[in-house]
Amino acid sequence: MALQTAAPGAERQDSPLRYQRIVVKAGTNVLTRLSSNLDRSVMASITNQLADVVALGAQAVLVTSGAIAAGREAAPQIASGKGIAASQMLAAIGQSRLMNAYQELLGERGLIAAQALLTARDMDERARYLNIRNTLRGLLDRGIVPIVNENDVVDTAEIDGAHFGDNDTLSAIVANVVDADLLLILTDTGGLYTADPKSDPSAALIPEVTHIDESVMALAGERHGAGRGGMASKLEAARYATALGITVVFGPGNAPDAVMRAARGEPLGTTFPPSAPRVESRKRWLLSGMTKNGGALVIDDGAQRALVDGERSLLPAGVRTVRGRFVRGDVVEVVAESGKRLAYGLANYDSSELRKIAGVRSDRIGDLLGHHHGDEAIHRNNLVMV
Repeated sequence: MALQTAAPGAERQDSPLRYQRIVVKAGTNVLTRLSSNLDRSVMASITNQLADVVALGAQAVLVTSGAIAAGREAAPQIASGKGIAASQMLAAIGQSRLMNAYQELLGERGLIAAQALLTARDMDERARYLNIRNTLRGLLDRGIVPIVNENDVVDTAEIDGAHFGDNDTLSAIVANVVDADLLLILTDTGGLYTADPKSDPSAALIPEVTHIDESVMALAGERHGAGRGGMASKLEAARYATALGITVVFGPGNAPDAVMRAARGEPLGTTFPPSAPRVESRKRWLLSGMTKNGGALVIDDGAQRALVDGERSLLPAGVRTVRGRFVRGDVVEVVAESGKRLAYGLANYDSSELRKIAGVRSDRIGDLLGHHHGDEAIHRNNLVMV
């Protein structure tokens, strides 16, 4: 575990902006201050901070939760209902109210807000991915602030916790799409601690984490990948973004200058430096496939060595198990037998076909399937390691 605890009395120093394209994520707990209603003063603080960095030449995207909370305020009779259907109705009511508030607040600073409602499926196809990328980049180039949220009305993935996880993962994906150099995730704790600061007074803030391994994930206090939101999903988002060459900061959501301090590169909360160089555009899209439909190839140790050490293609002979349903050209996950995520890539065969040829030599593909799309399960050119 590569981390260090904070030294007391660290002083803030003014400096020019270090990061020029910034994605800020504000979750429900931050926007409501752990209450049941949105806190307008928090929203005003965040939008003012965004306006401050934009005034200094930065480009900013806000990934926000809060639509369901806004709907709950307006329609308490629905709020008493349970299940995904009630949450979708609340999101439908609350999204326009949430966006209207952001438009008003940014408008007071002379800025235009643009709404972008996304779903996990929007990252599935390269054409959709490029459309989203071109739109968001075009807005940023014109000084407009995109406000991004998951479209809970048509996609229940975030509501039931299957994919985005309270917009943490979504914020990392958006940072990837717009080529951000900083992802600031605002939290109600102010950063990552050695223990839960709400229950353990001896918990110490960790100012920097250079590698997110299982010992770091254990600090989340919850099982990896479980539940919606929480520190585990934030760490997963940080692991994804830093692998793309993006700096990630977990900062205090109640600080009036968190965005400016993070943009300047000043000490704030917990910083996760990039773990790899910036990734070129095609591989960025492949990494966006982490939101796909659960398709995965579990590979043996020999195939793992070929991918990691030999930088080679994945052959069917190295595939042990095929998970999920997908078609040729879908983005799938490549996983070691230990469960460790290794890569994402474009499948060269359908899931049903790969189940037939898993574990066999490539020269038998034609005999088993009656056709041949290539010797590889995933070609190296269509594979990106994580």
